[in-house]
Amino acid sequence: MAVGLNVSNTVDAYNSNYSSSSLAGWHAGLTFDVPIIYPLSFAPEVLFSQKGYEVNDRDGKFTQRTNYIDVPLLAKFRVVRGFNLLVGPQLTFLTSTKNTYESGLGTSVDHIDNDASHSYVAGVVGVSFDINRNVEIRGRYNIDLGENRPYADQNLPDYRNQVWQIGLGFKFQ
Repeated sequence: MAVGLNVSNTVDAYNSNYSSSSLAGWHAGLTFDVPIIYPLSFAPEVLFSQKGYEVNDRDGKFTQRTNYIDVPLLAKFRVVRGFNLLVGPQLTFLTSTKNTYESGLGTSVDHIDNDASHSYVAGVVGVSFDINRNVEIRGRYNIDLGENRPYADQNLPDYRNQVWQIGLGFKFQ
């Protein structure tokens, strides 16, 4: 089992001038650790994960909060006792989106329930520190590897979620 904090925003793959502010969210789910051959194990997970970003400009503030089911498929390398490196792909399925527009004219909120067709592949790198046999501290970075355009609007930037995660993992043996 894992729980933790997400700090996310977006980047544009083709425009270094594009920037957005970070939003805090959370993640929680189930983790597994399947030994392959020492020091390598397979560490798949299923997580609910909140992501999003905020953009402020002269017209107001736009905030997008997205909810995903993330499925990291990670290789876990034990470097030394208690210290592990993690790397691998992540399948990401968009479940819902909440867009909030704030301007001098008021606030508008759109809720969008997404279907499974909005899925992406991300890359994950991270570390974990075993506190004891049953608890670990985890830190990760993940970024979408493909364009993340849930709508066909070509005026949107080619934005990609990037997420910093810190959390705790609990092992039940």
